[in-house]
Amino acid sequence: MSLSFFKDFGWEAEVVCVDECYSDLPKDELLQQSLPPDCIIHKVKAFSKKWTSKFGLGSLALRSMWYYRKEVMLLLQAKKFPYLIDMQDAWHSEYYQDKPKKDRPRKYWFSYRLHRFLEPLAMQTCDGLISVSQAYIDTLQQRYPPLKTKPNAVIPFGAFEEDFEIARNYYTHCQPAIQPKTDKIQVVYVGRGGKDMQQSIKLVFKVLKEALQTDFETYNRLHFYFIGTSYAPKELAEATIYPIAVTLGVENQVTEITDRIGFYSTINTLLAADALLIPGSDDPEYTASKIYPYLLAEKPLLAILHQKSSAAKLIVSCSLQSVVATFPDQQENQQQKIRETLNFWANFSTTKNPVNRKNFQEFTAKQMTAKQVSIFEAITKR
Repeated sequence: MSLSFFKDFGWEAEVVCVDECYSDLPKDELLQQSLPPDCIIHKVKAFSKKWTSKFGLGSLALRSMWYYRKEVMLLLQAKKFPYLIDMQDAWHSEYYQDKPKKDRPRKYWFSYRLHRFLEPLAMQTCDGLISVSQAYIDTLQQRYPPLKTKPNAVIPFGAFEEDFEIARNYYTHCQPAIQPKTDKIQVVYVGRGGKDMQQSIKLVFKVLKEALQTDFETYNRLHFYFIGTSYAPKELAEATIYPIAVTLGVENQVTEITDRIGFYSTINTLLAADALLIPGSDDPEYTASKIYPYLLAEKPLLAILHQKSSAAKLIVSCSLQSVVATFPDQQENQQQKIRETLNFWANFSTTKNPVNRKNFQEFTAKQMTAKQVSIFEAITKR
């Protein structure tokens, strides 16, 4: 998203990425439409999964690490670039350490130790930090005190409205994952699932269950879709949301599709929905950083977020008609808020939810790029 604007601020950007032929994930060729035509891209190799899988290593990041490091070190030596890290998600995290083994991700024992080893190596020579969350920066500065004197900033993903234009123009190549305009009120969430989202999901499903018991005909109009909930290959993907629906007795109102879908298919899926749902993590440090497509779709929106989530204020300021319920405090009040929202939707009151353009301007990709550039300049002046 920033690549389209770096030149506006006097910077030229080059990209280092893994050649897509080494990935077995679904390809989204349309993403190239959002890149500047003169963007310099360095593609690196990766070890074949055919061989690494024999040792239990399928991760593209691990398979490409040697090639990636080699290419980047050559660039750093040739052009003497400073080194900055953009921490979009927590790298080494203690979140799952006190969780039962059954609730931990696959290969957690290995990944936990690998991340604990790699993170300090990267941070030792880091010249600055960008993150989607202040909590991530605070944690890293606590672990690595020298970072406290380095430039840093909280810069979330920017909103790039041109993506919606691409999605509309290439609709036949990136069709939605749901059938538009059915006899149901289709409530959609596209994104990962996981154990850390169970609390917010349960909150919605419990309210839905109670509503169905009091007025089945009305609330049975609602159908919830959870799409792209697993990063795992199709044969290894596990549903994490539908089992909750079964336990709470609302399985007939819920569909979970674990397969990931392309970015522009995601946009068209949001546009095809009648209403949108954002379930949040129970990790207070987690930031729902990719919420802008939900706002730009201008659909009725319900977000269930941790009370410490920075996303709540953003949604309220940019989308006045959206509803934000928080947890874990004041559960009765939040349940009432969710019930009122579901009632509104179930009665076919899913009107346009306009974005407050004045407030939203601060979060556009161009504004985020300007903030990135200010950090770059602060680092180069040191």
